Amino acid sequence: MVIAEENEGQGERETDRWPDIPGDTAFTIKIPEADPLVRAEFPAHVTVLYPFVHESRIDAQVHRELSGLFAKHDSFVLTFAEFDRYPGVLYLDPRPHDPVKSLTVDLTQRWPELVPYRGLFGAGLDPHLTVANGEGPATQDAAYDALQAELAPLLPLRCHVHAVQLIVWDGERWRDRIEYPLARASTPGRAGPHQMR
Repeated sequence: MVIAEENEGQGERETDRWPDIPGDTAFTIKIPEADPLVRAEFPAHVTVLYPFVHESRIDAQVHRELSGLFAKHDSFVLTFAEFDRYPGVLYLDPRPHDPVKSLTVDLTQRWPELVPYRGLFGAGLDPHLTVANGEGPATQDAAYDALQAELAPLLPLRCHVHAVQLIVWDGERWRDRIEYPLARASTPGRAGPHQMR
């Protein structure tokens, strides 16, 4: 789910280029308001950090640290008003970038062994929400021009971000595991992580 977006449109399966093993984890921000726009095979999201530590390392102490880390960040609003592209990928550019990047920085400062996107993109990628990623170099311009024209009237989207999701690769798909609230979340009583079913 998190990483198919970087598949360069060569017809590869999501896991062909990514050495994910069951128990691998990542942090994402769900953007359900954008689900109707997404043509990729995963829900709308913005990646905060891929990969995080293996699930086997996430004990009660790590949960407490994560809860405290995310609670130091205020909830925020992302606006999706413009499209952009990576090779083979059409995405929405979330603005501002800073709140998402700040979350990533705090995680990687606390766990310095973590390298965003396993180092495949240098320092990483700017925050983005993948809309489509199934086209190759020969077809992407025409296909994504048409898709942008179709979806542009639905923009801008303003999305309130109150939490970050820890997701886990089970060998077949990414599954929600725990939601970590940010500070000043609008839902009362969200003081700690909540198990997701």
